[in-house]
Amino acid sequence: MKKSRVFFWAVIVLSFMPAAAATAEDGLIIEETGQVWDAEESPGPGSMTEDFLISQEEPVSPLPSDTSVVLPEAPATHQPSLDEGAERTPVSEMKWNWDAIFVSGTAPGFVTYTIESGDSLYVIARKHRTTPDLIKKINDLDSDTIYAGRDIRLYRGNFSIMIDKSLNLLTLFADDKAIKEYRVSTGKDNSTPAGDFRIKDKLVDPTWFKSGAIYAPGSPDNELGTRWLGFDKEGYGIHGTTEPEKIGEQASEGCIRMLNEDVEELYSLVPVGTRVLVQD
Repeated sequence: MKKSRVFFWAVIVLSFMPAAAATAEDGLIIEETGQVWDAEESPGPGSMTEDFLISQEEPVSPLPSDTSVVLPEAPATHQPSLDEGAERTPVSEMKWNWDAIFVSGTAPGFVTYTIESGDSLYVIARKHRTTPDLIKKINDLDSDTIYAGRDIRLYRGNFSIMIDKSLNLLTLFADDKAIKEYRVSTGKDNSTPAGDFRIKDKLVDPTWFKSGAIYAPGSPDNELGTRWLGFDKEGYGIHGTTEPEKIGEQASEGCIRMLNEDVEELYSLVPVGTRVLVQD
């Protein structure tokens, strides 16, 4: 009689074990790419273009039973950080990273902020180490007018910049993920200093002071173009150009030149204090 009872309870326990194990993955969908989604948030077919579907070469490791975090969608391949600098991120991955911030808004680093009385875009940007232009871009604002009590989204990821003098290439990173590349001009005779810098100041339509001369904004002789992002190394920075045909060459006096439309975009995204790494 005792043996029958033991067998009966063993059957009951074994019958419940699969259900208990299954609960660890309830609400999660594991795709072949290794992506984990909440069941209610799983993307439907066609939510990503073929350009950004990246195959998973390594087998997917099983999730631990106590997993409760939904992983953000991300390309499966390795993306070098700012300090690695040895390999370039594929263009498709950079576009994916860019869109995650500026199109879908699914990148980590977003917070919701309720506008307070006395706030302005400048005040909010300064408090949260971002820029007024970036706030406007993310929230589709057409003007600088904001209203107390309304919620807006802020991107609080960290931007950084890497400049490769050998390629005349500037790469913009967000939280150590490359999001865009820009062709630039660096200094003649390798005169652009290599090093680790910070953006110290930013100017719109800068006046250029050189050898006692003063060149007003918009002057064809003002080589600074439409924007200036000065380094914490006196006399050096990133700026626009009046010679777009020389972008991609070593043509400057030591600064980093960009096309005016490119430096205007960069200016709108990165705040004062942004790290700039210049490599030979």
